[in-house]
Amino acid sequence: MAEESDLEKTEDPSPRRLEQAREEGQVPQSRELSTFLVTVTGAATLLLMGNWMAGRVMGIVRDGFAFDRGAAFDPALMLDVLDRMLSAALLTLMPLFFALLVAAVAAPILLGGLVFAPKVLGFNFGRMNPIQGIARMFSVHGLAEMIKAILKSVLVGGVAALVLWLNIDHLFDLMVEPLEVGMADFSDTVAFAALMIVLSLGLLAIIDVPFQLWQYNKKLRMSKEEVRRESKEQEGDPMVKGRIRALQREMARRRMMTEVPKADVVVTNPTHFSVALKYDAAKMGAPMVVAKGRGELALKIREIASEHGVPLLEAPPLARALYKHCELEQSIPAALYTAVAEVMAYVYQLDAWMKQGGLPPVAPSALPVPAGMDPGAPEE
Repeated sequence: MAEESDLEKTEDPSPRRLEQAREEGQVPQSRELSTFLVTVTGAATLLLMGNWMAGRVMGIVRDGFAFDRGAAFDPALMLDVLDRMLSAALLTLMPLFFALLVAAVAAPILLGGLVFAPKVLGFNFGRMNPIQGIARMFSVHGLAEMIKAILKSVLVGGVAALVLWLNIDHLFDLMVEPLEVGMADFSDTVAFAALMIVLSLGLLAIIDVPFQLWQYNKKLRMSKEEVRRESKEQEGDPMVKGRIRALQREMARRRMMTEVPKADVVVTNPTHFSVALKYDAAKMGAPMVVAKGRGELALKIREIASEHGVPLLEAPPLARALYKHCELEQSIPAALYTAVAEVMAYVYQLDAWMKQGGLPPVAPSALPVPAGMDPGAPEE
């Protein structure tokens, strides 16, 4: 039972799954929203520019049929007149065509966003499979589309019939009106009918858009096993990640070891902890930890320091405190300033003795490490 539940698609699609679907051109789409936007744009354009377009068309028709009797028997001349009439009519209707084009392009973008999927442009033989086409026709999606088409036809046809019924007397009156007045009046009637149809299509769009979003989300749902597999792919193989972390630690360790010869002093425990300190009064506000380690790494730091003549100071409490409370390439905490200042003073005295001779300096002991800073101190 547990395996079956893991294979059931009960989980919402992950961001990666949604991104892959977009790359394949799969985005939520609503034909009803597209139809609504195209229709409302057309109706609005007719309401705003209908009278102007009607007047222009009337002028084109009037000028086109104003010719002498001799021209009527010249086919070349009549074809030229027809060409001018069609060109002028096309230019007159161009604002309407442009508005419809913008609406047709904007509708999918509003719902699914701007998508460029080159994969969809490739030729797919599976789309030509008649069996799959029949299966889509009798699927739940096909049934829903058929119901929507029937409702759309009934709704639009009913609204159109109602508009005609309410304006039937007015339409008959158009036949006795002057041509210019009748064309303008007729364009207003068409625009009103288109507006009523738009309102009816808006109802379908309001219902269809949430349904399409729900169906799109359901189609991309994932099983728990798919979620785990995707998470594992994104995070990477644990063994590979462990190997990468090990390599990173090794590189950091090598980089740290290259800083030991540049240190001023190495404070030791004497063998369990080693911390290398460096101080440059011109560049640093306080001494800095350039290397630290415990166990074998501490011994390696001591070995490199000895090879390069870096002084070693045995101060177990200070070594433990520095190791616990200091990070690499960071200044020491203010609480350890006094103890480290004594160490640096000893290092300067040691350097002067090696260059000038005389009595060797005495290594500091009982360095002042504040209570709570030394993790190895016995509890009171």
